[in-house]
Amino acid sequence: MIEANLPILPIVVLLLGALMVPTFGMRNRAAAHPISLGMLGLFVIAAFGLFQKVMDDGIQHYRLGGWEPPVGIEFVVDLLSAFMLLIIAAIAVLVCVYARVAVRKEMPTKEVPFYGVMFIMLLGLSGMVLTGDLFNLYVFFEVSSLGGYALMAVGHRKAPVSAFRYLILGTLGASFYLLGVGYLYVLTGSLNMADVASLMPELVGNPALLLSITLMLGGLGLKMALFPMHLWLPDAYSYASSTATAIIAPVMTKVSAYVLLRILFFVYDQNLVHDILPIDGVILWLGLAGVTVGSIMAIAQKDAKRMLAYSSVSQVAYIAVGIGLANRWALVAAMLHVLNHAAMKCCLFLITGGVFQQTGSTRISAYTSLGRKMPWTFAAFAVAALSMVGVPPTNGFFSKWYLVLGAIDAGQWVVVAIVIASGLLTGVYFFRMIARIFTNPEAGAPVQEGARELPLSQLAPILVLAMALLVLGLFNSWIVNNVLLQALPPALQLGS
Repeated sequence: MIEANLPILPIVVLLLGALMVPTFGMRNRAAAHPISLGMLGLFVIAAFGLFQKVMDDGIQHYRLGGWEPPVGIEFVVDLLSAFMLLIIAAIAVLVCVYARVAVRKEMPTKEVPFYGVMFIMLLGLSGMVLTGDLFNLYVFFEVSSLGGYALMAVGHRKAPVSAFRYLILGTLGASFYLLGVGYLYVLTGSLNMADVASLMPELVGNPALLLSITLMLGGLGLKMALFPMHLWLPDAYSYASSTATAIIAPVMTKVSAYVLLRILFFVYDQNLVHDILPIDGVILWLGLAGVTVGSIMAIAQKDAKRMLAYSSVSQVAYIAVGIGLANRWALVAAMLHVLNHAAMKCCLFLITGGVFQQTGSTRISAYTSLGRKMPWTFAAFAVAALSMVGVPPTNGFFSKWYLVLGAIDAGQWVVVAIVIASGLLTGVYFFRMIARIFTNPEAGAPVQEGARELPLSQLAPILVLAMALLVLGLFNSWIVNNVLLQALPPALQLGS
């Protein structure tokens, strides 16, 4: 019975969490965190169980209400969607462990709404990953956005303004996506992804199809912060609370990138994407521009959270470059970087939140000599920074390595040069921070006297993520061979 309902179980768990947190939290605010942690624990178990089921038995289908597709809505879970769901679940539970102290200190009167809207956001993101229906995807798109807007609005006094700006742009992006789905529905008479994909070869050359894919690309590009549609991201990440940023940054833009990959390579015809329309070329060059501009802007920042925000623009652009190259190893690199960047950026944002908690500042200058006060925290920071630069054997090296392989296969030597150069630029701002963090105070550097190591409940998820960066790097070949190569679009599984 449970196995038959596994595809819907993560959604049910998150929906129950969204209902239970305010119901019991209104009576006892202290209950919000243990309830959230317990429900997210069940979410992880459900996501892992679903991943294992797909690994053992192949693609899983769940028809809502018993209605047959393409009329009814269907959840379809393959290796790629199960992989994404597991990333969302793992990040969510680690951030929730960290949040007990952080949320209480940063938002002492807003614990209950914080956890409640977090569940709403996770519900929407998980639905986007699991659904096999284009319009249902839009519904979950909006659910995740509403939760994200609310999470972003709780933080620095400028947070509501940046969240409102994101709301305007996010609504515009969702509208573009919905218009694209509308044109596709007029052409095919269907919203089921598999059904639309089967009809796609008959539509090659139709002008309405070009308009549809252009609108959907614009909407998803805006949601994933693809350059130059990234303008909402730096303020949103900088002014949101530390815990909100730590869960939004690792997963929200990545799920939009997943949806873009899913639609381009599993719904639209591969030949349409690569040979007839220059969609992949547009994504490639926007990604390369984002890699370069994001890295340069990160170097120019004096605020740690803002530096990491611009770094996210650059790192999301790596995923876009992989999608734009549109070959076997490039798509492996894109999917692997979704995992790698989620772990790296979650670790880094949790650390910046801990430093803010200890020093009251997010300025890079506040990090001076903190390595001596918070040795375990900044040992994790050093590992995450090396991973962001792409130093082996950390996980960040291997997604860039596969991206270079994809660029070589495509004969795109400019891409190879930009990927290597961007790694050097990333090294500039992270090694600068590492030098400041471990500065000898005897050399005249100021010391944050009140700073001390984070409590275990906050330090533990940071150390787990730092160790994961090494483990994911050392075992990247297992992930690539057993998951990602098997999750590729059928046309790319046997060759590049």
